[in-house]
Amino acid sequence: MNQIIICLLFSLLLSACLCAALIPLLKKAGAGQNILHYVKEHQSKGGTPTMGGLAFVLAALTVSLAACGFKDKPFLVSLAVGTGYLFVGFLDDFLKKKRKDNLGLKPYQKIFFQSAVAIVASLYCCLNSLTVLRIPFTTISFDIGWGMMPIGIFVFVATVNSVNLTDGLDGLAGSTCAAFFFAVGMLLTLQKGNLSLALLSFSLTGALFGFLIFNQNRASLFMGDTGSLSLGGFASSVALFSGNALIIPIVGIMFVLSSISVIIQVIYYKKTGKRVFLMAPIHHHFQEKGHSEGKISFVYAVVTAVLGAAVLLPFA
Repeated sequence: MNQIIICLLFSLLLSACLCAALIPLLKKAGAGQNILHYVKEHQSKGGTPTMGGLAFVLAALTVSLAACGFKDKPFLVSLAVGTGYLFVGFLDDFLKKKRKDNLGLKPYQKIFFQSAVAIVASLYCCLNSLTVLRIPFTTISFDIGWGMMPIGIFVFVATVNSVNLTDGLDGLAGSTCAAFFFAVGMLLTLQKGNLSLALLSFSLTGALFGFLIFNQNRASLFMGDTGSLSLGGFASSVALFSGNALIIPIVGIMFVLSSISVIIQVIYYKKTGKRVFLMAPIHHHFQEKGHSEGKISFVYAVVTAVLGAAVLLPFA
């Protein structure tokens, strides 16, 4: 318990300090967010420093490494995977800044890099017998062997993009991910499984709270794809490497909702020329309905926390 509290507090403090130091550097470098023209409510946010993911990821890495060292292989691979996705996101953010638009990497380039990391991570699972799937709400688990290869690739790519789509309002992705990682950390602790992955989850939780100090409406710092892609990578790694991949669509239901709303919107629009939602992802639909960014972020985080508590019930 002491290690958990230390990871939460130190990562929060370090993240807050790094975010505060990063903001003026990003402003000086001109690393401001380009706002999509059709999101009218966000036009005033143009120029807000982005790439804030660099701060909270560095904080989480530093604290978790100090707590866990370099002995646990799944933990170290999780750090490598999360960092790999961070670099993909950083490249995307950098290109947006360089071109002064909101395009960044082309879709096929982004999918290529994301899939490459996913393939390596999934192959690691198969070669190191990390192929167990636990059934949520039960004590049942089974080994799927090399079936983890396609499942792992799908989990990584789907989760990374779903978290990325959820990053659209002040505090939304940060608060939802904080609730997600805290739940995963508690689950791993109660399962008496991989302590290092649990401490990584708690370090990410604390680091995100430090970031949210600067990311609540009105935000003075955005995480950018640098942060959102990395968070998706960490979420996939921690869940998959601990045998808990099946909790992602449960505890991470709000991430799933973001992706599903976009898929529905695109398919329906192509077939009918009409829209199901006022805007997708669905958090923009709620905003168009008149709900504030703070309210939407709060509800997303609460739903995630409640479902996170639900998967812990078998241990009560």
